[in-house]
Parts: sequence; C-alpha cells; structure tokens
Amino acid sequence: MNKRVLGALGAAVAAVLLLSGCAGGGADASASTHDKTLRLATMTVPQSLDPKDATGSALPFFQAVYDTLVLRTPDGDYKPMLATEWSYNDDQTVLSMTLRTGVTFDDGTPFDAKAAKANLERFRDSGGPDAANLAGITVDAVDDTHLTLTLQQPNPGLLFYLSDSAGLMANPSDFDQKDALVTTPDGTGPYVLDKDKTAIGTTWVYDARKGYWGDAPDFSTVTMQVFDNENAVVNGLKTGQIDSALLQTADQQLAAEQDKDLAFQDVPFDFQGILLFDRGGALTPALAKPEVRQALNYALDRETLLKVVRDGRGQVTSQVWGVDSQGYEKSLDDYYTYDPEKAKQLLADAGYPNGFELTLPRLTSIVTDNIASALQTDFAKVGVKLTWADVDSASALKQIFVEKKFSGMVMNMGQSSNDWIVYSTLIAPGTFNFFGTMDDEVTQLATQARSLPEDQTAELYQKMNERIVEQAWFVPFYRMTYKLVTVPGVTAVPQAGMAVPSIYNYSLSK
Repeated sequence: MNKRVLGALGAAVAAVLLLSGCAGGGADASASTHDKTLRLATMTVPQSLDPKDATGSALPFFQAVYDTLVLRTPDGDYKPMLATEWSYNDDQTVLSMTLRTGVTFDDGTPFDAKAAKANLERFRDSGGPDAANLAGITVDAVDDTHLTLTLQQPNPGLLFYLSDSAGLMANPSDFDQKDALVTTPDGTGPYVLDKDKTAIGTTWVYDARKGYWGDAPDFSTVTMQVFDNENAVVNGLKTGQIDSALLQTADQQLAAEQDKDLAFQDVPFDFQGILLFDRGGALTPALAKPEVRQALNYALDRETLLKVVRDGRGQVTSQVWGVDSQGYEKSLDDYYTYDPEKAKQLLADAGYPNGFELTLPRLTSIVTDNIASALQTDFAKVGVKLTWADVDSASALKQIFVEKKFSGMVMNMGQSSNDWIVYSTLIAPGTFNFFGTMDDEVTQLATQARSLPEDQTAELYQKMNERIVEQAWFVPFYRMTYKLVTVPGVTAVPQAGMAVPSIYNYSLSK
C-alpha cells in the first residue's frame, strides 16, 4: 500500500487536517517589517525532520532547511533549483539532470551528483512515504554535476516528486548516524534550525542561512507553532501572534472575516465525497452496475449539503480532478444534478427497483452528524438503505484497506496538480482501488498518457476524466474552499497541488 497515502489517511483518522502558513507581524504591520519574522501556525506535527519521513501536509517544515532538486512554482510549473536543467530521452525512460555548482550542506560539505544519488537511493530503499514513487529507478552519478535517472517504465509524476518530498536533499554523511536528521536537519536550504529556541512538538524556529546560494529570503526568522484548534488560530491572527493562516472550517473563516484588516484568498483544494472501492460488486453486487453508481450521484442533493455543512463555501462537483490539473473540465462539475426520479429509474433499469443496502465506515472526524444524516436521507428517497458502521481511529485503516470490509468510504482528498498522480492514486489498482477493478478505455488512455511528454497529454486526461464521471466511479460532493489569510504587510501566494503555500511563497509586501 502507498505509505504516503496511508500517512495522509492516518492524519485524517486522527483529525489532524490543518497546516496554516503565517507571516510576521500581526495587528501592527510595521512590526513584521522591522523584525522580519515569519510566524507559521500549524495543526500538523512532523514526527521527524528527516526527509525520508516527509509527507505533503508537513512539507514547509522541510522546505525551510532542505532544497529540492526541482522547484515547483505556485502555478505548478517546474523551475531550476538544485538541478539547473533536465531533459527526458524520446521514450521518457531516462531523465538527465545538470546540478548546480557552489552549493554546500550546513557543515560545508559540497552538494554534488554523488550526494543526490545517495539521497534518491535512500528514498527508494528506505520504505518511507516516497519509496513507491521512486520504485524501480536506477540512479547514476555521471560526474560531479550530471545525474541520470533510468526508469523501468515512464513515470509522468517524477518531476512532481522531485519538486516535492522526494527531491529534498540532505547531507549523506548523516545517513549512517541513527536518527541524526530527525532533530538536526542538515541541508542546503534557505534556513537552519535554531535548536536552542525549538521545542519539538510545540515550536520550531529557523534562522536565515548566511551565504545561501539563492536569493536571500525576506524573513530573517521563520517560526512554526502548533495550535490544537482553528479558533485559537483565528485569535492569533486577530491579536498579532500569527500573520497568515489557512482556515478550513466555515465557522472560523466567518470569524476571521469580521476583522477588516485581514486579507483573504480562496484556495480550492480538497474534495469531499464517497470513494467507491467496490466497482466490481465483490461486497455489494449492485455497485457493479454503472446505472447504480450513477443513481447514487443523481440521488445526492449537493447544493443543500454544501450549504448545510460548509455554509456554501465550496463548489459542488461530480469530478475528482482538481482545478489546477490538465484533466479538469468545468462542465463536469454539474454533470450529476439532483434528480431523485432519474435515480429511481436507473436503479430499476439495473434490476434494483426496490433499492439495495449499502454499509460505509464512519470516521467521525470526517463524517459529521449533518453529513451522515443528509446522505442517509437522500439515498433513502431513492430506495438505498445506507448504514453507518462506526470505526475507531486505531482500527480504521486495517478494516478499510487491509481487511477490505467496506465497499467505499467518505473521504477528504487533496487534488494534485499532476494528472498522473490523480490517476495513479485514485484510479489505478492500488490503495484506493484495492479490488483492482478497471475499465478498458481508461487503461488505454493511461497507457498513452504515460509514454508522452506532459505538455501533450491534456486531451487524454480530459477524456479519462469524462469516462470516469460517466461511469460514476466516485460520488463527489464538492470541492471545499479554504481561506488563505494574511495580515497587512505580508504577502502569501497559494501553491498549486498543495493545501498550504510553499515556504518560498511568503514575502513582505512591497
């Protein structure tokens, strides 16, 4: 099972769903300008600062001290970082990279191709979150500044991974020292950890690195502080303890909006909906019929659900592709309108005129009372009896993904800007398709997309998205609109493919 996804699921089960980005100053904008401190609030606590343990929601903790091989810009494009240029061969199975010169780790050790090779092989072999993403890749250091990655088959997600956690470069001299990087990171990044001011589990403090190879950051200090609820985060924004935050819940967004000095940007990232694992009908035979899956989509009153659950803060949708991806098609957002009569007819056409029974696990951190009640009510109107099975956080992952006890589940899922990652995470046999049910057309489209450069695949992913929506592989509810909040004097830019901005996306307002 994909350990990166399991890590994200574990966080969801534990209701640890928020990472907030903050920047220095609070109510007194001049204070942020003078002290140049970027204060980050988070409800995600990294278990380690070793890159092999990094996961997406905690990435800013790592970006502060480790550069990546490739920089992913806010709009999702790829730019040079530790790698200055790269290219694929014609069949997309060899990636050649040229590395930056004059870069050193914190202890003065030069960064070179051997160091990059050691890091990539460690990710591949460590069994950590990125092991599956680099599986089967052979890494060769041609000379000090040239690196080749040879793939067993094309991997259209590779550049994304190298701009994400799998691209974080640490000093290989620390690899043989057990747990050395867990609390003492050693990278080439724009900041160094101030261990004297850091209290692991509560507050992390980073100081700007002297002699950093790149542009000096606007902030001389970055502080990441743990909060246990969004109400505390909003209070921090209003009182000047925090300068920027990503707010997820509707009530706390509303509370923050009462402060007219704060600025807000919409961040559509997570979608919420039912992931249907059992499209072959192994546990619930009715789900093998596309008409039944379509009926579930027509039965759902998404507009009312969005209004009740999130005060309308989001966008109803029938697709799992996000707005930053090539495969996204706006017209598919309202493909399934609320139509109980059509749902009943589809069920009858599929041989289920009296409906059927469906049991789903209920993780209370995600399936709140109003969501649970609304789904039961909407489905009951068309004859589907939905039963919620309570599962505790300790056993949920085992019951759902190992023992395969349920035909689907309600999840909040981040929407990657990389189409291949959307496909490989949600569609292909694996973590969220553990029954391995596929469709010939989707498989053919994926095979074509895999062998082409990314800039030639948009039409293929759009066709794949259309097919999956038409066949009703999922029952999406809506994309949730989060709010990126900033105080006067601080600018933050949302990051495509992430819920929170990258550490590089914060600056002092000009």
